[in-house]
Amino acid sequence: MEKQHPIRALLASRTAEKPVGVYSACTANRHVIRAVCKRAKETGTVALVEATANQVNRYGGYTGMTPESYAAFVKEIAAEVGLAETQLVLGGDHLGPLTWQSLEEAAAMEKAEELVRDYVRAGFTKIHIDTSMRVADDSREERLSDETIARRGAILAKAAEEEFAARKTLVADAVHPIYCIGSEVPIPGGAQEAEDSVAVTKPEAFTHCVEAFRSAFAAAGAEAAWPYVTGVVVQPGVEFGDEDVIEYNAEKAAELIAARSAYEGIVFEGHSTDYQTKYGLAEMVRDGIAILKVGPALTFALREGLFALAKMEEALAPQFAELCPSDYINVMEAVMMENDGNWRKYYHGDAAKQAFKRKYSYSDRCRYYLPDERLRAAEATLLANLNAMQIPFSLLSQYMPIQYTKVREGKLANTAEALLGDRIENCIDEYLFAVGAL
Repeated sequence: MEKQHPIRALLASRTAEKPVGVYSACTANRHVIRAVCKRAKETGTVALVEATANQVNRYGGYTGMTPESYAAFVKEIAAEVGLAETQLVLGGDHLGPLTWQSLEEAAAMEKAEELVRDYVRAGFTKIHIDTSMRVADDSREERLSDETIARRGAILAKAAEEEFAARKTLVADAVHPIYCIGSEVPIPGGAQEAEDSVAVTKPEAFTHCVEAFRSAFAAAGAEAAWPYVTGVVVQPGVEFGDEDVIEYNAEKAAELIAARSAYEGIVFEGHSTDYQTKYGLAEMVRDGIAILKVGPALTFALREGLFALAKMEEALAPQFAELCPSDYINVMEAVMMENDGNWRKYYHGDAAKQAFKRKYSYSDRCRYYLPDERLRAAEATLLANLNAMQIPFSLLSQYMPIQYTKVREGKLANTAEALLGDRIENCIDEYLFAVGAL
């Protein structure tokens, strides 16, 4: 008997009275992954951790990790906090020609197929197939048709099925991957320009997309993959920019939500759900947007925690002349200014506006710089200094009031690492509330 995928099992338990869901942490940051796994253990939920094609691929991505090394990295962190491996699901996000859009279709899809195979081979069991982006020989004058997107997606689904069959011969109890598809996929990382509203996917566009994919799977000989299609990525009307958040509006999404009822066993996957309120997120889950992707909001919370710790270090530094200050905030600024490739084309405005966005933008381009050796060294110094300084309650109340209360109540240790992790957990708990785990 086939081993049931934990996310499929969870979603199958959805009822009108208990509309449960799952959130997906799209990240390669150790602090964030640790917080996700810790809360999964404490709440008895599934930790769904995803890597994007840009972050992790056979060439190293911008993290320097392959799918195999990323899987080992996440499993190591999960083991450190005592999370059972059965509660951990690894996902691949935007798997397709995203990283190779400068190549023509044949070459780009060859790379995309290698990518999908690498993820499945490494044990990733939630596969987001994303072929919604143009490649070099696509027209720039018109949108890619659903048929083209679906045809390319079916090629990747077939590759995933073939690779899983090979994996199954080596790992007898391997869980069959589930798939997320779609043609209206929001840009990874949030909008690049301020927006007042965003168009909700039209119900007929959703239906046409699903049928195009179903037909393409059959034409490509990938029929065996279709029963494992669990999610369809749609635009439910949520987005965020540098300083703005477009909130979920259930009325505007009502027709789209109604269209899903024709497809039993399929839920919507919502991207760019970062910075929605927990009540807005819960509404989304209630309406069948039962897979919530979150990425920048988690590292934004991490950055807030690091800046709060840095401010406390700065306030205490005159009393500890023997300690060398981390100067964390200024180190981050220096690193980002020396290598502007990950923020320059995203942050617009004059110098003052750009300086503000480098630190405080919701799009959180800071996250691309966190692995830098200088920032890692500054972070280590910051945490060590604060542990040596022993943060006074009065200062903790000023900069981390939520954590202050938990420390005073004996629920949280007054260490720099615990405070930082708990700040990330504040964000995680909003998603746990939304998916019915809290």
